[in-house]
Formats: sequence, C-alpha cells, structure tokens
Amino acid sequence: MDDATRPRQRAPTLKTIAGLTDLAVPTVSRALSGALDISEDTRARVRAVADEIGYVPNRAGVRLRTGRTNVISLVMSTEHDIMNHTAKLISSVSAGLRNTPFHLIITPYFPDEDPMKPIRYIVESRSADAVIFNQIQPQDPRVRYLLDRKFPFATHGRSNWARDHAWFDFDNFAYGRIAVETLAARGRRHLLLVPPPDKQSYGQEMIAGCSDTARRLGIDLQIVVGFDSDSAIEDVQRGVSDLLDRQPAPDGIITGSTNSALGAGAALRTGGIAIGRDMDVFTKEAMVFLRRVWPEILTVSENVVAAGDFLARAAIAQVTHPKEDLMQKLDAPTWQLDDEAS
Repeated sequence: MDDATRPRQRAPTLKTIAGLTDLAVPTVSRALSGALDISEDTRARVRAVADEIGYVPNRAGVRLRTGRTNVISLVMSTEHDIMNHTAKLISSVSAGLRNTPFHLIITPYFPDEDPMKPIRYIVESRSADAVIFNQIQPQDPRVRYLLDRKFPFATHGRSNWARDHAWFDFDNFAYGRIAVETLAARGRRHLLLVPPPDKQSYGQEMIAGCSDTARRLGIDLQIVVGFDSDSAIEDVQRGVSDLLDRQPAPDGIITGSTNSALGAGAALRTGGIAIGRDMDVFTKEAMVFLRRVWPEILTVSENVVAAGDFLARAAIAQVTHPKEDLMQKLDAPTWQLDDEAS
C-alpha cells in the first residue's frame, strides 16, 4: 500500500488523552488550559501524555470556545544589539510559557516606526491575548492605550501608572547609587555616566540615583550628551574618547549596558588608560561576559531570566484570572563593596 492509498491516521484529541489518563474529557481540557483547581500533578501528567502522543489543540476551536488565542505577544524594537539583554529576555519569556497552553510570538517594530503601531494591531485584530513590552516611558502612550482598553499586558519597566499594571523592573536608582558609592570607595572623584536614554523611565531612574549620590558624597559627575548606553559601540567609543581630555580628567565611568561598557573600555585601551588602575568602569550585564574579557571591569548582574519568567506569568495571570491582584516586582541589585574581591 503506497502513501496515497494508506488510511490517514487521525490526529489525537482530548478524548484520546482522556482514555490514556482515565480522566474525563472536561478534566483533560481544564488541565491543559492550566486551571488552578486541577492539581499540579494531574496537569503535569496530562501535559506529558499530550506531548507523548503529539496532541496539538485546534486553535480555531479553542478561540470559538473561549474567545482566546492562547498567544502572548512580546513586542520589541529591532534596534537592540544581541549583546544587550534582548535575546535573554526572549528566551526567558519563552521558558515562562513552557508547559502552559500559551504560545509566544515576537512582534517587532523598526526604530523609525511608531511604537504604537504593533500595539494597536494586536488589540484591534485580537491576534494575542496579552502583550509584553519594554523601553517604558514615564507617560508611555502604549500603557495608557492598553489601560483605557482594558487589554492585558505586562511591562519590563515602570510607567507613571505603575500601580495600575503588571510590571517587572530592575532598581536602576539603587544601581546608580551603588555605582557611585563603589567608585567613591575606590578613590574615584570625577565620574562620567553613560546612561540609558533619558526619555525612558529606567534611564531617568539611573541618572537620579547617580546624581543624588554624587551630590551627597561630593563627587564630580558628568552625564554625557550626544550618545547613551543604547548607542552603537563605535559611537560610545568615539564619544568617550572625546571626553578623556576634559579637565578635571575623569577617573571612573558608569554605563547602563554591556555594549556601552565595551565602547568605553575600547576608548580607554586606545588611549593607553589601564582599566582598574588608571580608571574604573562600572556597568551591569545580563550574562557573565565582560568580567571574562576584562576582569578589571566592575559589574552588577541584572537577572533578565527572572524578569522574563515573571512577565510571562504576569501576562497569563491577567488573561486567566483578571480579577486577582496585578503581579509587580522590583528587583534590587545585590552588589556589595566587597563583591569585587570575590
């Protein structure tokens, strides 16, 4: 019998799983949807059987029954370099959705496009049940739009309406404070700050944390203009190089990303300035990288894995349990002054 005449094997259904698990079809359906009134052991057993037999839910049928797409959309700009934490965030959000009925789609937009465009499309087309996005501004129009339409979402960062929506954020004010305190303890008195874009909430928080602490400790702090921690590495290198001859000469640099630390470090090496001896560089990174290349660089770890997992769960919670409290978390830096010796 050739392939053309061989009977087509029927795709496994909820009834198939019910027969293999000795559970009722409604119980199987609820277990696969992640219903919390079904025990975790039962949900895991049903999911394992579904995976083993290759069960794939009929998305059209699910949407007809529930009104849901079982899709979470991660909306991100294409301007991020891979050395930023974009790849880590995508991976961790995906992991957070694992073993749930929800699937991840990436919705990109270009730097010259209105960031509202993908948000409007998702809401108006109902192509996802919830959205996750970053690069949050204090009065972010995307946040306002989604709040007004009561559409589920979670943000990596906080807006001025943070109490009204789900979010996960790294405490960049505390990061700025720790950076200045650490460099001051090392005898650095004239610092350059290469911050995130100041139109974004976390950029404003980092600038405030550095500035307040510098004033308190009597440290000279210059916030660079014309480039920031999201700029291309070569732009940061060029910008830092132009500032090395200023008076008084800088003896410490604080940056807001791995890329900007690489650019600053390249400028110092080109200028014959030894990192850790002549000048310190303090930055944060989402993965252990810089200290392996330049052990002299001072780094704080930003846990983007925890962020992605939290945001995935926060988005799902709004879809499945919209009346429960919003999930919100501020992740604090763990650096201590003696960390550099460890």
